[in-house]
Amino acid sequence: MKLRHITSINDLTLDEIETIFSLTDRYLAEFGDPEISYRIGRSTDACAGSLMATLFYEPSTRTRLSFESAMLRMGGKAISSADPATSSAAKGESLADAVRVVSNYADVLVIRHPRDGAVKLAAQYANVPIVNGGDGAHEHPTQTLCDLYTLRRENKTLKNLNVAVSGDLKGSRTIHSFVYALARFGANILMMPAKGMALPSNVDWRLRHEFHCAAVPKTAVKDASIDAVYVTAHEPHQLSLYAPDEDLASKLTKNIDVLYMTRFQKERWVEAARDYPRVDAKFLRAGRFRKTSVLHPLPRVGELDVSFDQDSRAAYFRQAAYGVPIRMALITLLLNIDRQFSLQQFDRGFLPADRHVYEQPRESGFLCANPNCISHDPLDVQNAAPKFHLIAAKPPRLRCFYCEYDMENFVAGHKRTKAYERPHEINLERPARDLVFFPDEQVAEAHGYGRGAPRPAKAVAH
Repeated sequence: MKLRHITSINDLTLDEIETIFSLTDRYLAEFGDPEISYRIGRSTDACAGSLMATLFYEPSTRTRLSFESAMLRMGGKAISSADPATSSAAKGESLADAVRVVSNYADVLVIRHPRDGAVKLAAQYANVPIVNGGDGAHEHPTQTLCDLYTLRRENKTLKNLNVAVSGDLKGSRTIHSFVYALARFGANILMMPAKGMALPSNVDWRLRHEFHCAAVPKTAVKDASIDAVYVTAHEPHQLSLYAPDEDLASKLTKNIDVLYMTRFQKERWVEAARDYPRVDAKFLRAGRFRKTSVLHPLPRVGELDVSFDQDSRAAYFRQAAYGVPIRMALITLLLNIDRQFSLQQFDRGFLPADRHVYEQPRESGFLCANPNCISHDPLDVQNAAPKFHLIAAKPPRLRCFYCEYDMENFVAGHKRTKAYERPHEINLERPARDLVFFPDEQVAEAHGYGRGAPRPAKAVAH
């Protein structure tokens, strides 16, 4: 069986996500509490003899416990390293070495880590399925599965759904996975960020250029709380149909089907939040929220008032409860236990067309520009060789293999000819496989690369 890892929500096709939901439905129907339809009330022995390890380098309540509960509910067992201070990480052990060891102790491994792209690195060193339990500010794919499944149970059809996301859109990994999935399912996304916490530029770029979203700019949105609106085109050629006009913006903001609130990610910011948005019963009395389902990945820390908890629109505790059956389904599929349901019947999820990986020597001077990328972690610097995908765009972009951060400023050198090219000169239809990248022409020339002809190498400081 082909080994599958879930490091991003985009590792799953839409069909595979629907398969996860179908199996979740079955678990709820067979083993759910009849009084509480979203609660697993009884257990199964589907995973008897299987073992899961959770390796968490950041605090967690819902993710870790729901994964462990899911495995125990299915008759398996779980072992956990829940505090890096009590693990060998405190002694300086690298993530790569920890994964090499722990993947021999269990059949599936769930990892949470403060570094962006850490789980992608871990997947390179594991011989069992790896699941991303949240990596830095990158992604949290299984939370998004819970979010989407909650909307489905709330009788929300994702296509053309108007979803407002509010709060810390920059630092929230949950938001990043969620908006990718919303775009792929055809929803419209309304951005309501806290001050200075708008969506990261690389996530914005992917929504517009890879997930077929047309961005309606702030100038066309007559609502001070909404920063931008992303309208999903169901085919790339339809983008031209969505002109950024006031009528379109007004139509999309008039009725909000879902409000997804998230907390201030204090662990990713140096300064405290100011004027952070707050949602309470009074806020939700506005007409556009009349039928709005309110979601929150939890924990909440003041941005979502408890006065709203008893409202029928409050879906966040049901959302958290669905974490167990969703993760039961995912574990079942990753371990290929149920022959009726399989992740193997589909191709991989949404990925750029050219998936060639360019491994980069560190001495070239071209590294991921994201300072929180796992490739910069002192403990894993020898294990996380800089790697990039070349993204066909105008201008071309280099995407970090680990954290998926994009860079536009670089030059490409051909190892065979020792000639370098500027980004716009690269043949994106048939890019050479022997490329090495440099931050600028001066650095390329210092390494012996020239414009059209080989040049003698100069001494390079290390």
